[in-house]
Parts: sequence; structure tokens; C-alpha cells
Amino acid sequence: MADHPMLKKVYSLKSPEANEEAYDEWATRYDHDTIEEMGYVAPQTAADKLAVTVPTGATVLDAGCGTGQVGELLAGHGFKTIDGLDISTSMLEVARGRKVYRDLHKADLTQKLPLDDDRYDAVVCVGTFTSGHVGPEALGEMVRVLRPGAPIVATVLDEIWEPQDFPSAIDRLERSGALRRIEIENSTPYRTAEGATSRLCVLTVA
Repeated sequence: MADHPMLKKVYSLKSPEANEEAYDEWATRYDHDTIEEMGYVAPQTAADKLAVTVPTGATVLDAGCGTGQVGELLAGHGFKTIDGLDISTSMLEVARGRKVYRDLHKADLTQKLPLDDDRYDAVVCVGTFTSGHVGPEALGEMVRVLRPGAPIVATVLDEIWEPQDFPSAIDRLERSGALRRIEIENSTPYRTAEGATSRLCVLTVA
């Protein structure tokens, strides 16, 4: 489990309002704490995976974009059209400063997203399917905003994979014909300083 005091705090959150408040507090130190102190490599892993999954001309939604770490990495791969959603205004302000996003919107990923159907060519979601944050119910909205055949590349913290029943949620979406499971990598590095791992999921909208 997390040792960093802010990570402990955000992993114990019980409501979207508490989530917003905590990340507003953490925004200015988030990049330093996660990258320098925790060895947070999940953004790089997911960005690299998306870069070999869709062409760089794709319109990408970064769901739970935080300070924009993933967006910056995607821009480094050559992606030009990236939108971001996050619940924290302060995190979005940091992301905006990176100047790699077309649009940034405040949104709660546990609710209906303020986006049209069939709008994106890909969704990337990193560091959001984790303790005290967002559960598998958010996958349905990601499917809705994606065009047919578009992928979701997402990390799911290993310690919540079974407790929050992600396998059953993905199975249900497959059985309903909403998406197809392309690849689920087990125990991919997430935060190297403490050895935390995640599932790296590649799912495709049917």
C-alpha cells in the first residue's frame, strides 16, 4: 500500500467532492512527488502502448488527465489532437500549462461525461482506476464517446482489479457486444519505488 502521505490520503477518498479537494491541494507538487519520489511509470507505459495501437492522427481523450503527464508523453510520440478530462480544477491548470491539449474540461468520470457520442478515436486512462477513485462502471461512458473500432488503453491498479470486479465488468461489456478484449497485461510496473503494479488493458469498441 502507498507510503506517501498524499497518496495515502487520495487512496482513502470516499466521494468525488473529497477527490476534487485533495487533488486541488496536491496539484503543484504532484509531478515531483509521483515521478521523482514514487517512480510513477504508468503514464509512459500507457502512452507507449497507445502509440503502437492507433496512428498519431487519432483524436484522443485522456480521461482523468491530472496534470497532463500522459498528454505530454503522447505529444512526444507525435499526437496532435488530445482532449483531457479531470475532476480537479487545479490539476487541469497544470495540464493546460503543458500546451499539448486541444481542450480540457472539468468532469467527474463516475457520471455521464459532457461529451457527444462517437467523438474520439481512442481513450487513454492512467492512474484513475485505482483505490478511492473510479471503478469499472466508467468503462461504459468511455465506450459511448468512442467511435466503432476505437481502443481504450487503461491501467487498473492490481490491488483493486479483483476487489472492484473489473474482470466481470469487462466480461459483461463483451457479452453485450459493446467492446472486445484485445490484450490485458498482468503486473506491469506502475510505481517502481514501492513495487506497485497494474493491469494494462487494451479494449476495443465493437
